[in-house]
Amino acid sequence: MKVDCYAETMDKNAADLPDWRPALKPRPVTLEGRTVTLEPLDATRHAPALWEAVSGHDALWQWLADGPYADEDALRVAIAGKQAAADAVFLALVPKATGKAAGWASYLRMEPAHGVIEVGNILLTPALQHTTAATEAMFRMAMHVFEDLCYRRYEWKCNAENAPSRQAALRLGFTFEGVFRQHMVVKGRNRDTAWFSMLDNEWPARKRAFEAWLDPENFDENGQQRNSLSSFAASHP
Repeated sequence: MKVDCYAETMDKNAADLPDWRPALKPRPVTLEGRTVTLEPLDATRHAPALWEAVSGHDALWQWLADGPYADEDALRVAIAGKQAAADAVFLALVPKATGKAAGWASYLRMEPAHGVIEVGNILLTPALQHTTAATEAMFRMAMHVFEDLCYRRYEWKCNAENAPSRQAALRLGFTFEGVFRQHMVVKGRNRDTAWFSMLDNEWPARKRAFEAWLDPENFDENGQQRNSLSSFAASHP
């Protein structure tokens, strides 16, 4: 679904936005990619595969506000809560190589009137970590935000001590904006929060870099990248 978010010729850095219309609130949606499908998170459908993927990997929950869970039933209850949440939209990440849910991500902190939305609560199990499918999932979510829902600002936030998340944000094309000190208390610990953003006028270049990186010709017979996403981003300023 491609929509005309607002005039392409408008200076999106200008103070006055005469053609601005509020963005659309995201809804559960299926996003198809070459290596991954994102689909509405469902407790009944996805809990068994997700439990299999997280079992024995309690470290996955270190930076998340929830988990770890004692058993599949507890995880299913938690997923049902996420599925029913009114203030977030959770999507299951299903690599096409396996057809099994191997993680989730969500849209949250949605402010359609201002065109601001965040991607967060990202769970990448070992089956997804460092894979093409994981990167493509983030690409598809960003494209949906900018091209279908018409947001101006896409945010990524994480614990300032979470170095892998900070590195991932930069690799995906988000810009570091600073650290909010003593921003939250999570699992009984202080959290300073690192803020990152991507803007709509930056999206066309980011999209070109993602598409170049995802081109099958960029991967060898073993599925290893020939050129990094960062190298394509540098060539699409």
